[in-house]
Amino acid sequence: MRVRKPICWIAPALLLVAPPTYGLVGDDVGGLVRSLWLVQRFGTAESVLPQNDQRTKGRLTKALGKEGVLNAAGSQALIDPKIFAKLAGDDARLDSLEIKTLIEANMPESRKQLNPGIAAHADLLTTSFDMIDEVHRDAGEKLVNWIVENYKPGEPLNVTTVCTGNSRRSILTSTMGNIASVYYGMPEIRFHSGGTAPTAFNPRTIAALKEIGVEIEPTGKEAPRGEPKTANPIYTVRWGTGLEAIEFSKTYFDAANPQQGFAALMVCSEADAGCPFVKGASVRISMPYLDPKIYDDSRYESIKYAERRDDIGRLMLSVMMQARHRLNLPGR
Repeated sequence: MRVRKPICWIAPALLLVAPPTYGLVGDDVGGLVRSLWLVQRFGTAESVLPQNDQRTKGRLTKALGKEGVLNAAGSQALIDPKIFAKLAGDDARLDSLEIKTLIEANMPESRKQLNPGIAAHADLLTTSFDMIDEVHRDAGEKLVNWIVENYKPGEPLNVTTVCTGNSRRSILTSTMGNIASVYYGMPEIRFHSGGTAPTAFNPRTIAALKEIGVEIEPTGKEAPRGEPKTANPIYTVRWGTGLEAIEFSKTYFDAANPQQGFAALMVCSEADAGCPFVKGASVRISMPYLDPKIYDDSRYESIKYAERRDDIGRLMLSVMMQARHRLNLPGR
C-alpha cells in the first residue's frame, strides 16, 4: 500500500527556490513543466544552470515515462538522493499530484503580490532558460555571484540598469528584474534604471510591459528634458500589490537612483563602451542587448519589443532562481 505524503509537508532546509502554482490561465501546464519546477526548486546546482536546462528537460522526459511518475532512479541525476528521499517518503516516488502539492507548499508569499498576468508570464519564461545565450549566461553568473555575496534578508540590495537613452532596454531590465526578485521571494532586491544621455520612457516600451500585465500610469508631472528636448513624462510603474516604482528617463547617477554599493548592469553596447567606470557601483557587469529601436515603425515592432522583454525576463528569472538556490533561503 502506498503511503500518501501529508499535503503540508515542507523540508525547512530545502526551501531554495519556489516554483509557480499556476500556469497559463485555464490551462494545465502538464507533468513535465511541474517536474521542471520541482527540479528548479530542489535540484542539484548543475541541474538548475541555464546551460543545462535542455538536458534537464530531456532527463525529466525520460524519467517520467508514460506514467508521469518520478522515482529515485529517474531523479538521481537531477535531485540529490537524500533530498528526493525526504520529498518522496516511504514509497520513494512522486506522482503528479504529489509534485503539484510540493510546489504549492513552497511558493513564496511575495509571489502572491504579483499581478496575475505577470505571474503567469513569469511561469512561462521559467520553462525556457535554455534560450539564454552564452554571453548573457556569463553575465548572469556574475550577477548571481554578487547577489549571493551581498544579500541579507530584509535589507535592501540595489541594482541599476544602464543604457544610453534610458528609454527601452534599461527600463525593460529594471522592470523584469523587479518582477523576478518578487517571483522568487527576494523583494529586497530592487532594480532601478538610468542612462548616459536621457531621452524619455518610450511608448513602445510601455506597450510591451503593459502586454504582460504591468500597470503604467502617467503622474501628470514631467522630469527635466534631455536631448532632443522631447517631453519626459513621469510614470508610476506597478507590477503587483504594493509593488511599484516611479519611472522616467534620467541619468544613472540621478538622485532617484542608489548612489553607493549597487550593481551596475550595462545593457547596451554604447553605454558599456562609453562608461567604463560607474561611480558608486560595487560591481559593473557588461550585459548588452540589441536595441529593439531598430524595428520601430515596422510590421515587427511590437513582436521585437516583446522578444527583448522576454530575453531579459528569462535571464533575470534564471539569476534570481540560482541566487535563491545557492543562498538556501527559507520559504516565506
